[in-house]
Amino acid sequence: MDQNAALFGGKRGFLTRILLALSADLGVLMSDSAPDWHRKKLAELNEQEWEALCDGCGRCCLQKLQDTDSGMTFFTRVACRLLDLDSCRCSDYDNRLQKVPDCTQVAPLTPQKIAWLPASCAYRKVDNGEPLAAWHPLCSGHQDSVHQAGKSVREWAISECVVDDSQYEDLLIEFDDDDNPVPL
Repeated sequence: MDQNAALFGGKRGFLTRILLALSADLGVLMSDSAPDWHRKKLAELNEQEWEALCDGCGRCCLQKLQDTDSGMTFFTRVACRLLDLDSCRCSDYDNRLQKVPDCTQVAPLTPQKIAWLPASCAYRKVDNGEPLAAWHPLCSGHQDSVHQAGKSVREWAISECVVDDSQYEDLLIEFDDDDNPVPL
């Protein structure tokens, strides 16, 4: 069976034919119905679209250390004092930049900011033309899917309120091939 026969065969094929006909009748290109993160560049997203792209993992809110010689960035298990460790969302998002002067405002994304974001970050993925992970709330349709998949900091981060700065080096982590935190 050739590709077109497979595409247009059976019940699923019938629905596909209807959708194609409707989209042609309405003058809508199929690519226009793709989600914003598939058809727009990050710079083209409006504020609401930008915020929706955040998966709520909380990893961008982890304290990081940068090696002054190599420039390498290292993540710690230590979360910003404003991060709610249960929801993995900022507890004072609107005022975060005033309350935490070194908070990284991700938008607009720059090469310097990319280094401070985890590899699993949706902003990095979209910037690199990569698909979002299946556990991303925009793909799963469930806000808690990031937690259920074990990709948020919920189970292992600790607040900077209970850690002295001198302990940060003891709390360095890296992410393994499965994107899980591993102590260094």
